[in-house]
Amino acid sequence: MIIAGYLASLVIGISLGLIGGGGSILTVPVLVYLFGVEPVAATAYSLFIVGTTSLAGVLPKYKAGEVNLKTALIFGIPSIAAVFLTRKLIVPAIPEQLFTIGNLVITKAILLMVLFAVLMVFASVSMIRKKKSGADKSNPEKQVFNYPLIFIEGSVVGVLTGLVGAGGGFLIIPALVILSKLPMKQAVGTSLLIIAAKSLIGFTGDLGTLQINWELMLTVTGLAIIGIVAGNYLSKKIDGDKLKTGFGWFVLVMGIYILVKELFFAGGPASH
Repeated sequence: MIIAGYLASLVIGISLGLIGGGGSILTVPVLVYLFGVEPVAATAYSLFIVGTTSLAGVLPKYKAGEVNLKTALIFGIPSIAAVFLTRKLIVPAIPEQLFTIGNLVITKAILLMVLFAVLMVFASVSMIRKKKSGADKSNPEKQVFNYPLIFIEGSVVGVLTGLVGAGGGFLIIPALVILSKLPMKQAVGTSLLIIAAKSLIGFTGDLGTLQINWELMLTVTGLAIIGIVAGNYLSKKIDGDKLKTGFGWFVLVMGIYILVKELFFAGGPASH
């Protein structure tokens, strides 16, 4: 299981490098099911792993002129504030046992995994669907910001990131294309910067409240960074759209598996 976990850590990075997202949606399931990390701690580890890996991935994008700093700032500020407050205030305030449905006791851990699985299903649909042609024709010089919508979207993404520890690239990239009129390549690069900032700052909200296995977290992070470097290299040689669709189907199956496991076969690592 540990070897499978290390291999999956490489896949997380490769996915981020190849298709600009998707990898972070695997981090929590990898930590919970392959490394046996408790779900609430796994969402915290995921913030650090995803944030650091995205930061490593954003550097070549920035050098290539594929990061729009103004957009990152406008979208990022409400998102960063929301994720930090969620980790600091909301997650610790959720009771360990919420309610029961028949014989099933819905615990905080099960709630977070179910919420995560639902997010995986939405993420997979976003990856499977063909993007509309013409998204790349936007002109960043003629950006017109819809500030109220960007603020709301940034806050919502921040709360979701705080709760489940996923970067939310599948939510951020369409928002940047539609609300900020960014070309797709710039949206991907800018999304990585936003994910890095909000994930790492969100992680600091856990530092006083959780026991952290630094050795495991740093090992997974290192492997994911190796993966993102490899993914960036491979992205020049492989059709990203076909990969994205295939990966989307994989994420969909994983999301359904987690839903079934947590709701009908509770008793695995997530229910501890």
